[in-house]
Amino acid sequence: MTSTALPTPRFDTFYRYDALTELLKAYVQARPGLMELRSLGKSHEGRDIWVLVITQTATGVDTDKPAFWVDGNIHAAELTASTACLYWLHQLASGYGADRDITHLLDTRVIYLVPRLNPDGAELAMADRPRHIRSSTRPYPWDEVPVEGLTVQDVDGDGRMLTMRIPDPHGTYKKCAQDPRLMVAREPGEFGGEYYRLIPEGLLTNFNGVNIQVNRDREGLDLNRNFPAYWRQEFEQMGAGPYPTSEPEVRAMVDFIVKHPNIGAAVSFHTHSGVILRPMGTQSDDDMTPEDLWMYKRLSELGAQLTGYPAVSTFHDFKYHPKEVITGTQDWVYEHMGALFWTVEIWAPNKEAGIHDYQWIDWYREHPVEDDLKLLKWSDEQCGGQAHVDWYPFVHPQLGPVEIGGWDRMNYWRNPPVHLREREAARFPGWLKALALSLPKLELLQASAEAVGADTWRVRLVVGNAGYLPSYISKRALERKVARGTVFEITLPAGANLAHGKERIVGAQLEGHAPKGSLQAFLPNRDITGDRAVAEWLVRAPRGTVLQLKATADRAGTVRTVVTLA
Repeated sequence: MTSTALPTPRFDTFYRYDALTELLKAYVQARPGLMELRSLGKSHEGRDIWVLVITQTATGVDTDKPAFWVDGNIHAAELTASTACLYWLHQLASGYGADRDITHLLDTRVIYLVPRLNPDGAELAMADRPRHIRSSTRPYPWDEVPVEGLTVQDVDGDGRMLTMRIPDPHGTYKKCAQDPRLMVAREPGEFGGEYYRLIPEGLLTNFNGVNIQVNRDREGLDLNRNFPAYWRQEFEQMGAGPYPTSEPEVRAMVDFIVKHPNIGAAVSFHTHSGVILRPMGTQSDDDMTPEDLWMYKRLSELGAQLTGYPAVSTFHDFKYHPKEVITGTQDWVYEHMGALFWTVEIWAPNKEAGIHDYQWIDWYREHPVEDDLKLLKWSDEQCGGQAHVDWYPFVHPQLGPVEIGGWDRMNYWRNPPVHLREREAARFPGWLKALALSLPKLELLQASAEAVGADTWRVRLVVGNAGYLPSYISKRALERKVARGTVFEITLPAGANLAHGKERIVGAQLEGHAPKGSLQAFLPNRDITGDRAVAEWLVRAPRGTVLQLKATADRAGTVRTVVTLA
């Protein structure tokens, strides 16, 4: 394939599916031999879920190299996650051959990049009359249209779903004294003022003139709850689906990762909160394997330094409810597969408005009105007054005269405003590159054949791990028995046979060059050469025979060589 000029993507734009597909194909055409577009599988509505395989094929096929997985947009309206993937794609495509680190990365490792795991939900979020569901468009748990209640949707056709307010003496909210555009909660025991009932923008079915119940989305799946690790039924974890990997999008990802044991680390992009989340989701740090916790903290702190986002524990710092745990991709990738995994929640409107001392989830339950005033000021000065929309009158088909306005959560909360999208996406390439370059890397150190008798040879193959991480990646992988030691193989041609040894030898795990402790540690590292492994065979064969040798460490890659008996 003849190369062409790189495409010029727009990082302030969210791409619809067809345009995204064409953009990815353009990158492949521009960088033949470096990029390949494959389909993970089909979505619920039949769209291909694209994965870009990014590596220099002249230095080996992708499955022979240690691999780093990056995905985005598993949740429908979290579109900046896709932008972050595209931004790194462009950095890799433009940097290969010009940037030393990127060139080395793609010569020695492979990136599996999935910009949009959930194409159906994203299309709905970007539709002319959008709806912002959690994930897949498949109806769940029931395939029924609501026959009563309020369904959240864009009722006035402006492409936004805001809030409706109606004067009501029993209402929960009132106008803020400092700025009447802002709605704030009534105080305990307060009465005698002007109060409002706030209702999500939407339409009512079979309204009796009194009761309003907001319907759950008919499409009630959360694809991030459909993974095998710690899967729980609907009564314990909403949106988890009827059984683990019941959904085609999740099944495609799980199947791909299982079939690619070279994947040693992964990052999944979401929005929002402006934070890097590390495992575990179900247990405290005290219950984690200590060596894994130490490595997670080390690499997470590197992420904090390079991105400006704090790195925290999901279990300790990011629970939706203090009595509940949430599970998803990271629990499966780390807990079951033993690969390292991080979730990145892109974008923090609070921080943008100058609010710094807050807890990510707790803030949404309760915070001072001064924070809302800071956000309103940010909307006015930095967002043209569109992050918080001034209230305007509208005649609702069921409720009559209402006002519509308030926070535009889709375009300013779930995702950054247009002028800040590229800035947020640009935070991550340095850390992603560092993680990928930290993966273990099997290298050939020696391949030799020494005559020890008439037509008898001692054949030796020595390999080493040139990476920071060990070949098994994590102690969890050893506990789960999902990472074999280094596998040595010898292929004998006709006329040759083994006098000692076996055609396949499962050898040691290989340590990386990550330090096990400081030089002041009480106990020294006793396995000084734990990054190396050797296999030997005694072979009977005539002089001139060519033997093929191979060594594989699933997550560190494969090396192949030949020796000639001479």
